[in-house]
Amino acid sequence: MNREPWSSVEEVAEHLGIKRETVYVWIERKGIPARKVGRLWKFKLSEVDKWVNSGKAGERNATTS
Repeated sequence: MNREPWSSVEEVAEHLGIKRETVYVWIERKGIPARKVGRLWKFKLSEVDKWVNSGKAGERNATTS
């Protein structure tokens, strides 16, 4: 069975070519799929890619300037 490893904020930022701070904003304001493990945020890159491909990363809402 091939299980996908959990990724860190830094790895997600590198994967998407964005800043770490943007990942934190997307957690708070845009609902990027993430899970809190203790004090750390963890991600499955396949879930992040699906979320980005759905167009949610580019959506603007009332809390995003």
